[in-house]
Formats: sequence, C-alpha cells, structure tokens
Amino acid sequence: MPFVSLNPATNELVKEYPYWDESQLEKALSEVSVATPMWANTPLSERCEHVRRLGLLLLRRRDQLAGLISLEMGKLIGEARAEVEKCATVCGYYADNGPAFLADEVIESDAGRSFVAHQPLGTVLAVMPWNFPIWQVFRFLVPALVAGNTGVLKHASNVPQCALAIEAVVRDAGLPNGVFRSLMVSSAQVAGLIEDKRVHALTLTGSESAGRQVAATAGANLKKTVLELGGSDPFIVLEDADLDWAVQQGVASRFLNAGQSCVAAKRFIVLESVADEFVAKFRVAVEALKPGDPVDVDTTLAPMARIDLRDELHQQVQASVAKGAVAVTGCAPYEGVGAYYQASILDGVKPGMSAWDEEFFGPVAIVIRAKDEAEAIKIANGSDFGLAGSVWTQDSERGERVARQVQSGAVFVNGMVKSDPRLPFGGVKNSGYGRELCHHGMLEFVNQKAIWLK
Repeated sequence: MPFVSLNPATNELVKEYPYWDESQLEKALSEVSVATPMWANTPLSERCEHVRRLGLLLLRRRDQLAGLISLEMGKLIGEARAEVEKCATVCGYYADNGPAFLADEVIESDAGRSFVAHQPLGTVLAVMPWNFPIWQVFRFLVPALVAGNTGVLKHASNVPQCALAIEAVVRDAGLPNGVFRSLMVSSAQVAGLIEDKRVHALTLTGSESAGRQVAATAGANLKKTVLELGGSDPFIVLEDADLDWAVQQGVASRFLNAGQSCVAAKRFIVLESVADEFVAKFRVAVEALKPGDPVDVDTTLAPMARIDLRDELHQQVQASVAKGAVAVTGCAPYEGVGAYYQASILDGVKPGMSAWDEEFFGPVAIVIRAKDEAEAIKIANGSDFGLAGSVWTQDSERGERVARQVQSGAVFVNGMVKSDPRLPFGGVKNSGYGRELCHHGMLEFVNQKAIWLK
C-alpha cells in the first residue's frame, strides 16, 4: 500500500507515493550514517547558524508549506500558516539559546576540575503524526540538530508531500547532505529501523498503542525514547471563573485543528453552580463555527483529516449517547463530500461512557459536571492520560493551588494550553514520558558525560 495524499475537504486523491524498497532505505541510512560524525564535529556556532538560516527559509516558504498542510490534512489555512511560523520561531529560539543549553556544567567534587559535557547521541528516528505535520517534526528536529544529532523521519502515511517538503527545505537551507532524511517507509518497517545500529534514539508522537509498540522494541534494543502520546485534557471551570473568557478560550482550544490535537481541551469539568450558564454560552459560540473549504479565510471549522477518523469519532459519540450522554448540539457528520463533522457538545457525561473513558480526537466537547473543586480535581485525575490541562478562576492563588494538584505535564491557569519553545512539553501516565522543547527537550538526546580531572 502506498503513501496516499488525499484531500479531506473533497475526498479526492491528490497523489500517491510507493513505499521504498530495502535498497532505497539502505542508501538513505548509509548517507545519514556518513553525515552523523561529521555533523557532531561541526562547531556548535556553525550548527546554530545553519538552523537560523533554516528558520528564515521556512518563512519564505510559509504559504507553500501551509498550502500542503491544508491540502493533505485539512487544516484551516490561517492555522497552517501559523504552524509554519511557529517552526521558524523554534529555529530562532534554539539558534539563540543552544550554546547556553549545551554549555559544560561545572560541578564541585574531589577533582581538581569536574564538569558535565553535553554530547550528541547520534541519529534520532522520529515517528510523527499527521495532525501538525510540519510542527511536530521541527519540534524534535531543531534541538536535535543544534545538539549535534542527525535525524530520520517516518511520517504519517497521509502526509507524504509534507514529509518530502520538510526534507527539501532542510536541504535548500544549506544543511549538509544526510543530516536529515524523510524515509518513505511503512509502519511495518519501523521495528527494523529501531533495531538498526545506525539509529541511536527514538522519538514518537502518536497513539498510546503505537507508543507501546515502539517503546517495547526500543527497550529490547536499549535505545533512548521520548513518547508524546494521547491526551484527554481537563478544562476545569470553577464557580468564580470569568465565563465569557473561559467560553471564548474553550472554543478555541477544543476546535483548533478540528479538535485533532493531543494537547487541547477535551473534558470540560464545570462546577454545577455555573454549569448551566457555561453550557448555554458555550453552545452559542460552538454553533457559530462555520464549516467550509479550509483555504477560505472565512471558514472556522475544518474537516477532519480522514473519513475513517470521522466515522470512528461518530461511533464514540453514539455509544455515549446510548448510555445517557446529552447531545447538546451537533453530534453527527455533515452530509455531502469531505470528512466534516459538526461542532458538537456532549453534556451529562458519566463513568462508563466512551466520552468519559476514551480520547475524542475531533470536534466534540465533553462536559462533566462536578459538585465542588475537590471533585473537579478528582475527575481530572481520574483519566489514564496526563498531557496537559487548564484551570479557570479569577483567584490566581486558587488557580495555582488547583494546578499543582492536577496530574499532567503542564497546566495553564486562565489561558489556553499550548506548546511553547520556552517551556518543556510532555506528559505523564499513558500520555508518555520525556520532554520536548526548552532546554529539557534538548538534553533528552545528549550524553550527559561526567568528566573528572586532577
């Protein structure tokens, strides 16, 4: 089966690419293997300048890359442009801060001088998803390159043009041959890549099941992994929240990218005393979302990435309604072509429902009512996931107190959850382990070598 580029707004086939055979894969891995020691020995200042130029080229190609994102997975064109701009930002961030992050760390000991040196591991294999097809790659690639690692990418099968465009922009920015390659391989070939001695570490963003599979193979081969898996982020609305602000940000957080984001508001845990008012305001805002062509700037609700994903989401919704969840609005596919699903709200969600137990990866907001703050925290922590969350209150001390109790990799108080190069990003529990971004992410793929001199 080939890589298939399919326009989710029209369900029309755009392009197909065959999977590589073993000789094509061997040629690419050999090229990366030759480049790896050369790149590691390139002065850090030069690596930073390469990455800085890469960021500038991204900005020049913003519209081209954004167009591919919208074409292949249906993202609104404004969101796609913002995604490319964010990739350019991360290039500038690590070009500026990489030298400080990788500086020797002096540690006092019984030596005359002792310190920790940060040295690259080698080649990092990235297995990446389709929902942020450019950003997810640059989130791993830029800090890896600055640290002196090389990278190879196994991208999702429905975004092959994005995968090839990333390789092209890296090459055209002047980085040496073999420093990064997009491998046009199937999921079945990933295990062999992990086992290959020319691959030294692995990062994956994807489903929980995919994470378990690659972690098992990596563990058997004693290779470092970072996993960013699913999420079911709580959006905790306390009784003293600014409801208008919470509604505005809640709609933005839930329906960004047609709800197809790991780090997004999914469970709206609202205190009973304000739940009716919140849901009423929320419904008005949700029903104002306008489906349409994702490249039309007036469209505010994008299609989902594939028809099968839309159908799976609808099955989850129907199963929840069958067990007593209330369909406040939407909760059905749009008729006609394309992978469009109505912007939806499910209220009255209880344990035992799909909406309570599973991640909903699409434009459906789940409302859970809590009697008080303590129950809200208990519900938030009752999930197997722990990627991120948010708390909404006009009492900043209370917001911090609740945030400290939520079991997740990040909690935002009175703000929409987002990834930011300046902050570490990653999860706990079934949302994975390890961190990306900030200096924490850069140091995941370096050898923190202790050097003792006397």
